[in-house]
Amino acid sequence: MSEKELSPETLVVSAGRPPVEDDAGINSAISMNATRHAGGSIGYGRYGNENWSALEAAIGALEGGKTLVFSSGNAAISAVFSLLPIGSVITASHQGYSGVMTLLKTLEAAGRIEVRYVDVSNTVEVLDALPGTSLLWLESPTNPMLDIADLPTLINAAKKAGVGVGIDNTFATPLNQNPLSMGADIVMHSVTKFISGHSDILMGSLSTNDLALFARLEEVRKFNGAIAGPFESWLALRGLRTLAVRLERGQSSALELAKRLSVHPAVYRVHYPGLVSDPHHNLAKSFMKGFGAVFSFELHAGAKAADTLCSSSLLISNATSLGGVETLWERRRRWSGESSSVPESLIRVSVGCENIEDLWADIDQGLKRIK
Repeated sequence: MSEKELSPETLVVSAGRPPVEDDAGINSAISMNATRHAGGSIGYGRYGNENWSALEAAIGALEGGKTLVFSSGNAAISAVFSLLPIGSVITASHQGYSGVMTLLKTLEAAGRIEVRYVDVSNTVEVLDALPGTSLLWLESPTNPMLDIADLPTLINAAKKAGVGVGIDNTFATPLNQNPLSMGADIVMHSVTKFISGHSDILMGSLSTNDLALFARLEEVRKFNGAIAGPFESWLALRGLRTLAVRLERGQSSALELAKRLSVHPAVYRVHYPGLVSDPHHNLAKSFMKGFGAVFSFELHAGAKAADTLCSSSLLISNATSLGGVETLWERRRRWSGESSSVPESLIRVSVGCENIEDLWADIDQGLKRIK
């Protein structure tokens, strides 16, 4: 049976394994080598590593494209932006991953690029911004508002207009959507999050079907030095093995918590495309296989109450990140780099693998404190 015949839930377990040989291990050994004997295909530690290759093979099998891993998600995104000529136009979400938002603003302030910020859930607005655009950079679902972009329509329109398309697929994961199969040029992951799944590494990845683009990105990684460590790559691949079961548990619990919070008197609004009442539900359902393990909600009582709620939890950690086995939450506007379009009281929740009733009890006791 070939990899192409296997389901994604099987690929997370089977892809990137070493060749089957008598007495060989089923996991790749950790290759801690910066210096190598001459005559091989790698040549030097900054140019390649067996652990990178194994992880890249696994992510590539899931995303359907050749993959490169980087030292962080931001390093991967920086590699993409570095390929654009000076003066290029990037059309991107007006709210999204704060690292990208900061990078875009920094590059624009330096005169390196021009940025057109759009509401990615407004298809007409995005389409109107495409003329003259060099790169359309999309998140869907967006961070932290869980807005949904009509990826099939936008990718198709961008490609017809000769616009490059990059998709941050971190929230959805390759188990819920595959942008390369929709025609995107690049798919990025913060491997730090769902793919590694244990809050213990920093890493990013880029996947593409364009071999020339892959070669250019690989050169950027080689000579800009944003390489992943072999041990971190080994950890990420080990974490990937449980992605399917972690995501299944996380998004099941996310939906139930979102439902309960949506009818709680202290809650103003819940953002989660898995809710039938969510304005993005039907669109997300039309091309996504699942709705993910992240949601956000706003409180009637405002920012101070949101801070009180997050700091009062006994089980849920008040911390920035997502995609781990533990449930995390935070008020996103506590960060100066967060978009001003994000409500002050909005709390982002990344749901882990804990018992759903324990999570709800923790949330409920906190909500009682702010009434």
